[in-house]
Amino acid sequence: MQIESSNPADPAQRKQLLIAAAILIIALCISAIRPYDRATWLMEVMPVLIALPVLAFTYQRFPLTTLLYCLIFLHALILIGGGTYTYARVPIGNWVQDYLSLARNPYDKLGHFWQGLVPALVAKEIFVRGNYVVGKKMVAFLSICVAMAISAWYELIEWWAALIMGQGADEFLGTQGDQWDTQSDMWLAFLGATVAMVLLGRLHSRQLQRYLPISGTVEK
Repeated sequence: MQIESSNPADPAQRKQLLIAAAILIIALCISAIRPYDRATWLMEVMPVLIALPVLAFTYQRFPLTTLLYCLIFLHALILIGGGTYTYARVPIGNWVQDYLSLARNPYDKLGHFWQGLVPALVAKEIFVRGNYVVGKKMVAFLSICVAMAISAWYELIEWWAALIMGQGADEFLGTQGDQWDTQSDMWLAFLGATVAMVLLGRLHSRQLQRYLPISGTVEK
């Protein structure tokens, strides 16, 4: 069964996305004025700098669901915030740390949770609309696997940055003295991917219906 998208782009959605893109570009420009560490800022916001043009160029051919665009928007803001202050110094994270009497600023864990949540839904959208994977359980399983693979690669990138930059990579790594930081990062990514499949799966599947031909359905 072929379930590739043939739907034209939604004019209302296009307008909303233009507004969202403008907000992100403004946020990027503001964050670039005086970030805590310029090199760390560039590394942290690089996914946003890559994703924005990719999403723009693929919109006509492969528009995503509204839910996924909203989550990508929030993820981009999280990355920009982390790049501006470095994850160990984001003010809202400091507030949560003080309020809950935590040993460290937890803002980076929010980023890793989103790092699992968003890629899992992107993978699901590609799997279903391209008819690459059949079966609700297999789609969910492989979507989580993709998110975990991305999380693992990100940890490898952090390791390579540490080898190349030495102490200069401390702000990018953001371990804050936690010897289990890498493991907890990947655990949060797994939780994010699982939440995407379990709690957001039905809503995402309903939104996917509009991008499939009448003969194509998404198991809910």
